[in-house]
Amino acid sequence: MQGKRGSPAYLEDWITTNKIVAGESTFDITFDYDEELGFPGAFSIQNSHHSEFFLKTLTLDDVPGHGPVHFECDSWVYNSHKYKTDRIFFSNQAYLPSETPEPLRLHREEELVKLRGEEEGSNPGELQEWDRIYDYAYYNDLGDPDKSSDLARPVLGGSKEYPYPRRGRTGRPPTDSDPNSEGRIPLLRSLNIYVPRDERFGHLKLSDFLAFGLKSIAQFLLPELESFCDATQNEFDSFQDVFDIYEGGLKLPKGSLFDDIKDNIPLELLKQLIQTDGEGYFKYPMPQVIKEDKSAWRTDDEFGREMLAGVNPVLISLLQDLPITSKLDPGVYGNQTSTITTDHVEPLLEGLTTAEALKSNRLFILNHHDTLMPYLRRINSSTNIKTYASRTVLFLKKDGTLKPLVIELSLPHPDGDQFGAVSKVYTPAESGVEGSIWQLAKAYVAVNDSGVHQLISHWLNTHAVIEPFVIATNRQLSVIHPIHKLLQPHYRDTMNVNAFARQILINGGGILELTVFPAKYSMEMSSIIYKDWNFPDQALPADLIKRGMAVEDSSSPHGVRLLIEDYPYAVDGLEIWASIKSWVEEYCNFYYKTDEMVQKDVELQAWWKELREKGHGDKKDEPWWPKMQSVKELIDSCSIIIWVASALHAAVNFGQYPYAGYLPNRPTLSRRFMPEPGTPEYEELRTNPDVAYLRTITAQLQTLLGISIIELLSRHASDTQYLGQRGSPDWTKDPEPLEAFNKFCTKLNAIEQKIVQMNNDSRWRNRSGPVKIPYTLLYPTGEAGLTGKGIPNSVSI
Repeated sequence: MQGKRGSPAYLEDWITTNKIVAGESTFDITFDYDEELGFPGAFSIQNSHHSEFFLKTLTLDDVPGHGPVHFECDSWVYNSHKYKTDRIFFSNQAYLPSETPEPLRLHREEELVKLRGEEEGSNPGELQEWDRIYDYAYYNDLGDPDKSSDLARPVLGGSKEYPYPRRGRTGRPPTDSDPNSEGRIPLLRSLNIYVPRDERFGHLKLSDFLAFGLKSIAQFLLPELESFCDATQNEFDSFQDVFDIYEGGLKLPKGSLFDDIKDNIPLELLKQLIQTDGEGYFKYPMPQVIKEDKSAWRTDDEFGREMLAGVNPVLISLLQDLPITSKLDPGVYGNQTSTITTDHVEPLLEGLTTAEALKSNRLFILNHHDTLMPYLRRINSSTNIKTYASRTVLFLKKDGTLKPLVIELSLPHPDGDQFGAVSKVYTPAESGVEGSIWQLAKAYVAVNDSGVHQLISHWLNTHAVIEPFVIATNRQLSVIHPIHKLLQPHYRDTMNVNAFARQILINGGGILELTVFPAKYSMEMSSIIYKDWNFPDQALPADLIKRGMAVEDSSSPHGVRLLIEDYPYAVDGLEIWASIKSWVEEYCNFYYKTDEMVQKDVELQAWWKELREKGHGDKKDEPWWPKMQSVKELIDSCSIIIWVASALHAAVNFGQYPYAGYLPNRPTLSRRFMPEPGTPEYEELRTNPDVAYLRTITAQLQTLLGISIIELLSRHASDTQYLGQRGSPDWTKDPEPLEAFNKFCTKLNAIEQKIVQMNNDSRWRNRSGPVKIPYTLLYPTGEAGLTGKGIPNSVSI
């Protein structure tokens, strides 16, 4: 029952190649075909050469009775001694398990066994480069207790205290200090951290990642930047000093590490690191937020607009009542009710009473209070950070823009958490020391929003939650399963970039802890927030309704009506969401004619069961999980996966450098509290407000490290595949799904045109705002570089 096999064919004259594009070659092979073979549904391959190669495709020309047959391989093939059996690849014909031709069934099942690491004799220990095993592990590799007790971090996942999505298993041995923590690998081997080989970056992506990433790795930059910052007392003395890092660059000291290695760096890479004069300058690109106007970022209009169209437009919600209450346990945290009152907001409501503004849905809130309060005492007492929990209330003006009305900054009671919060309320002012205090109040809010954005909106809600779907799909859905074919483009590079992040970004003592306010509590805090993560709520309409930013409305094109009509993220996002949902619906309906077909699909059911019980195992008992018993549940679930991996990630990632590349606009930490009258800090604020502002927010060293890493994270790679693009036009043989995909592409093109039209329409004031940055983060197609435009298929950076 393994099908008929043809005679072996050999790759002749393999050194003689026909180059088709850089790094790719095509070869001719002659196969002997016998009509008894029937349709060639698979081929096996054995690599006897010492080097591995990446097998992109195989096309059989003119198979009698079948025409051309295409095999989409996209896989690394190592020397045959690395494998117990030959590698096998299937044609591009999709099959449900029950419809698989009998000669292919066993091969289909055996391939999944290999990917799960269940093949007889598989090594359960540390996984090697050539392994193809997908398996789960806790986030137990973030700390480095063997190096220092200060670098020990709790295991995330597998407990009620610290629940977390699972990551890919590497199998490294435990640390000596803690048997529950996985040992780390040296920095120089960071790019060799195990992920299944086919999840590794392609050669084009890897070269881009290295070229732009070298100056973003703290352990390389740190000696250089520390030396530079020592000479300047780690402070910017004016806003012009900040502008200089974009307009002039940073001259590194003579005799630095850079001087030692620059002669050994390839020329093209060197050009990415220094100016062409070769004098050792680091120069950062000009962020869009200060490109047209250097001071517009400080306006209240821009402060409110960025909650709707900035880098983190996913947290603002409708304010439904005053006073604002807390969900924190009063038995632990005492009274956390807000001190914001009607008297604070009513004078600024354009003649409305507070009750009228609430009833007409004109008041909104950016609420970082409950998220941060449980950690503030530890952050402020055990780190160099001095910060607050914040609540910000905004008013929707008649022109459709948001005006901040009041900011509340809160600290834990000095006598203990059980005594509640100590809060102070600030209202807008334009001049004098009051105006400077208001600017500082907005800065503390921006600090909170920056940290929550990076840890929750970006890392947790896209990178971390998607990785279990990547693992479960490869373990339980065959490559010829139609749902595997649907989802595979939206997993590209995710495991690899997440593994790299665990090495140098989110690890103990890594770049994230050095540059954001929760410091060593960063990942622990994201674990606590994961307790409230809900899969169905990741659908954009559900999220908007939950936040009170939209209401259900059957007469609206997308079934919801926005309460802020000019909400660029939601307006463009709903268009993208609808196009994804329509495409997934047509695709799934082609393969699943009835709910019973979903129920009886053994691979699909195993996939969904494992995803819930292992991949997101700490949430396995939640009642909100779809049961996967209907075609609708399948469509909804796949739409959410694609939305999160593509559009949601694009919306919260690629605006980082345009908005936060200029750190005064979105500082990542604060180093002292709001100055009080009678103190030297207050006098400094009165006499030199710019210096006081810069001494309060992110210091020079953390600023340079921070913008280095977000420059990397905000770049589109040269080999990025965008929404509506596939690696090959022959990804499936079924014409109906191909036609549906073409319709999807047509819809995306129409959305692009609509976005351009709206950005050029002055009625929509929130689409560019005072800083004049058109909203293009959900523009489907993009190009390489810092464009702030384009939706990659996957969480790939």
